Amino acid sequence: MRFFSQSFLYDDPWSIVSLAFFLRYPNPYAAHVASCDVVDRQHTESGTLLTTRLILKRGALPRWAPKGIISRAESWVIEESEVDPYGKVVRCRTKNLDHVKVMQIVETQLFEQTPDGTLQTTEAYVTSKLGWGLTRRIENHGLSRFKAHVQRSRQGVSLMLDLIRQARLQPMTLGSYTSHLHSDRTSFTSNVPASSLDVNENTCAEDHTSPPQSGRWYARFWGSR
Repeated sequence: MRFFSQSFLYDDPWSIVSLAFFLRYPNPYAAHVASCDVVDRQHTESGTLLTTRLILKRGALPRWAPKGIISRAESWVIEESEVDPYGKVVRCRTKNLDHVKVMQIVETQLFEQTPDGTLQTTEAYVTSKLGWGLTRRIENHGLSRFKAHVQRSRQGVSLMLDLIRQARLQPMTLGSYTSHLHSDRTSFTSNVPASSLDVNENTCAEDHTSPPQSGRWYARFWGSR
């Protein structure tokens, strides 16, 4: 088993970061995410919001992986979250439902309001039960890939934060601007091939730098320079 832990501080308030987190799919940094669907949502008596989503992710096997180790290079992931608007906390837990013997990643996310902004804490356990002398190699590979995805996920959230900041400057209601954001992301990501998305541990400050300005999608979000 391999363990990963990382913290990240956003300058934005908890309500905006939480919104960006749940609106992060689709985005140009998550080309491996094929779909994301809400399967259950309910309010608790204490006032928190519970949501369950199913996410389909696709990837590629490393060259050293034995042939036929899995039937397809995609996996369903279940995401269970709880939003506490009174305590200003989001708790989220995800895990893959397929290929769990080969490798399973259980990830937890915690978003908390702090005096300096919103603190995101990410933890993950990477486990393989395959055997065949490949357990350690698979777990190391999974940990390496997870670290890369954490960075891209943060870039996707930062992109949504930029869009929300811009949308808040427009005279729209909350419902209209979230629909507007979703419409823009959907039409954009469906037209951009993954090959054109050039995406270049520990507490760190938020990087407000915009994504690379090359590519057809820059003008779509930030307008002409």
